[in-house]
Amino acid sequence: MQTQGIEKRSDDPQVVTMSIFRFTGLRRRWRAFQLMGLSPGMLKGAEGLQFGKMLGSGGGNGFSIWPNFGMYALLCVWRDEQAAVQFLAHGELFGECAKVSEDFQTIFMHTTMVHGSWDGRAPFLVNASATEDDPVCVLTRATISRKHLWRFWRFVPPVSRSVAGRQGLLMAMGIGELPLIQQATFSWWASSKDMQAYAYQSEYHSKVVRKTRELGWYSEELFARFTPFRVE
Repeated sequence: MQTQGIEKRSDDPQVVTMSIFRFTGLRRRWRAFQLMGLSPGMLKGAEGLQFGKMLGSGGGNGFSIWPNFGMYALLCVWRDEQAAVQFLAHGELFGECAKVSEDFQTIFMHTTMVHGSWDGRAPFLVNASATEDDPVCVLTRATISRKHLWRFWRFVPPVSRSVAGRQGLLMAMGIGELPLIQQATFSWWASSKDMQAYAYQSEYHSKVVRKTRELGWYSEELFARFTPFRVE
């Protein structure tokens, strides 16, 4: 995959990867569940790794309080593309996930915009820009205040239904670290124009954004956009 219109905005070669694994069968799914628990230790010492999280996914269409034990995501931030490629070829955690998965893909990305923090850190460095016609990947992540859990999850079903079938949507999934509390979404759009049309024209999505600002649902949040430049 090659993306037109991308310009480097800094000399930092940082690369972000999102690997998505699908598992079938009880044995393989149990192993994937074990690997998520083991992932922090298995990621330690990975050459060039600046930040890494293995994340579970939601059931149904991906945005649900019920987990999907058949799909996991591995989000990593790398010093450079070479470090990412080495991990895909020789990394212990990636190798174990790939070995038992039914199929998987990895999206290589540069960061074009970010605000907020993740576990008190700012893992993504803005080092590229893209036109509104370029593909875009969007990551949102939040820690939901316990007192707002019911209000937040009450809005999730209509929002998740509203994104299905949107023009330009290539992929969307709900992911997270802790059920109900630490949640994230990852979506991939054919262009920024398509993504923004959904973000600003969808009645349900706009309502959630408005409620978030009014009620302060999150104790921590992060929003980032990336431009994908390679897929394996």
